[in-house]
Amino acid sequence: MDPRLKAFERLLNIMDELREKCPWDQKQTFESLRSLTIEETYELAEAISTNNLDEVKKELCDLFLHLVFYAKLGEEGNHFTLEETLNGICEKLIVRHPHIYGDVKVDNEEDVKSNWEKIKMKEGRKSVLEGVPKALPALIKAARIQEKVRGIGFDWDNKEQVWDKVNEELLEFKDAQTISHEEATKEFGDVLFSLVNYARFVDINPENALELTNKKFIKRFQFMEEKIQSENKSMDKMTLPELDTYWNQAKKFD
Repeated sequence: MDPRLKAFERLLNIMDELREKCPWDQKQTFESLRSLTIEETYELAEAISTNNLDEVKKELCDLFLHLVFYAKLGEEGNHFTLEETLNGICEKLIVRHPHIYGDVKVDNEEDVKSNWEKIKMKEGRKSVLEGVPKALPALIKAARIQEKVRGIGFDWDNKEQVWDKVNEELLEFKDAQTISHEEATKEFGDVLFSLVNYARFVDINPENALELTNKKFIKRFQFMEEKIQSENKSMDKMTLPELDTYWNQAKKFD
């Protein structure tokens, strides 16, 4: 037997046994597992962002457990089976890759994405944006929205046009601040959306970029805290110029 299939069968058998004998596993439902699955997904994302492949492997283990758990719950409730789930994704991949399993010709990755969106529309979706989860964090959602509409050709021609749009939105945000907080909030959202769009044109993942900045800021600030504490000083009693001196020291250790 293929060792991969043997390992998967072992996990399925363990899942069956846990649902039969373990009080905690017996109590779990789709809803009770939901937040845990989200947590595990973020832990996987963290492992990937730090390029910690040992942790990536560990978090994949946890996610595999959750996926098998959901499939088990589906079977117990006569909603769906694991076999149906696995065959479902297999069929979807075959249908949405006609350049592999059919006679469609593609020249590049963009052709593949475009075909993907067109095929989904043929499957009965009324909007190309139906596939964007409503619960996604706003920054990631903005990127996904823009990727989706690009798939059907609704996009700028070049990055210069997008940069002009960024500057236009910045001016509108500046003017909106003199009108009302509500208008300023709306225009600030437009600024962020246009920046996300520009990031796509220069092949930068905005979520990853912002997370890098978050980590950099945390590292610098914690350096400041440790340095100031080591000198028996208190940050809340220091002036901004004094704090800037420590901040500039921290920047040297990036």
